[in-house]
Amino acid sequence: MTNLRTARLALTAIAFAALASAAGAQGTGKLKVGLMLPYSGTYTALGVAIENGFKLYVEQQGGKLAGREIEYFKVDDESDPAKATDNVNKLIKRDNVDVIVGTVHSGVAMAMAKAAKESGTVLIVPNAGADAVTGPMCAPNIFRSSFSNWQPAYAMGEVAAKQQGKKKIMTITWKYAAGEESVNGFKEGFEKNGGKVEKQLTLPFPNVEFQALLTEIAAAKPDAVYAFFAGGGAVKFVKDYQAAGLNKTIPLYGPGFLTDGTLDAQGESAQGMLTTLHYADGLNTARDNAFRVAYAKSFKLQPDVYAVQGYDAAQMLGVGLNATKGDISKKADFSAAIEKAKIDSPRGTFTVSKSHNPVQDIYLRKVEGKENKLVSTAIKGLADPARGCRM
Repeated sequence: MTNLRTARLALTAIAFAALASAAGAQGTGKLKVGLMLPYSGTYTALGVAIENGFKLYVEQQGGKLAGREIEYFKVDDESDPAKATDNVNKLIKRDNVDVIVGTVHSGVAMAMAKAAKESGTVLIVPNAGADAVTGPMCAPNIFRSSFSNWQPAYAMGEVAAKQQGKKKIMTITWKYAAGEESVNGFKEGFEKNGGKVEKQLTLPFPNVEFQALLTEIAAAKPDAVYAFFAGGGAVKFVKDYQAAGLNKTIPLYGPGFLTDGTLDAQGESAQGMLTTLHYADGLNTARDNAFRVAYAKSFKLQPDVYAVQGYDAAQMLGVGLNATKGDISKKADFSAAIEKAKIDSPRGTFTVSKSHNPVQDIYLRKVEGKENKLVSTAIKGLADPARGCRM
């Protein structure tokens, strides 16, 4: 009798679990969102800003997307590609999340994209610009709310050659996917418009011993230098560049990550620098002004591009869920809705390409005080070439 009762209880438990699972799939239970972001190391502030932005949008919708309450699961990715597969599987296999949001480091994002592709879990990348995520790794369940490394880099190459009239440039970055793709994107834009990249300098990530390379730049006397660094590395490079006296004679250019979220620490050393990015201070639109006020009120911080990208990751998720009445298992409808959408972003309205990368304006900005002030729109509606995407 006891065995029969135990069996009945077990069957009841299984039935309830199945019902709960079905309710989740049909969009009535809690939606499990896994945040895999850097919460330690050189990119900590970036991860926090992305999370803040994402949660701000959800809070503005009353804490729900398409009627579903959001439950968060967090993993510190430590910006370590070697730990990426284990970390993402904690969210996919242990926590059974419905969607993953992450990350900053391109090497980590590549492992996340692979795991998302294999498991079918929806992945929204709120920063990492690895070209391959929306190139050869593209998939119906993988989206990006940020940029490809190619986009701001290509735009800066065009600006340096056409607007600034530079002919000979050296590049410098960490030797990893994001850095290599950024300098290659710059080279494409610069050389297409008549310039020549004379040398590409690299050092291992996250090494910040720049002195030998700065000495090499000083000796070569290029017209300008294009640098890709972010977070703590960007702070030290810009300060070291000024300390070496190079900024007086050799202008320093970069994508916006060189000066975004870092100006407090860079201080005087960053003043006057030109960068390109899909966001800028002083856009002065109603949408951006409302976002900035709401963000400052909620977090007692000024927002930056990372906060915008987190905010728009939540917007994109909301678009897909609204189209499927909260049922994220309807992957084709979810994906089609995002592809058709115009995302009303603080950066300016953008669309999403067939490879699921933003098609967006890239701005030229100049550092003034603690702001990356808008100078002009460098390129309107720039789409990543999505080389290798078979979708």
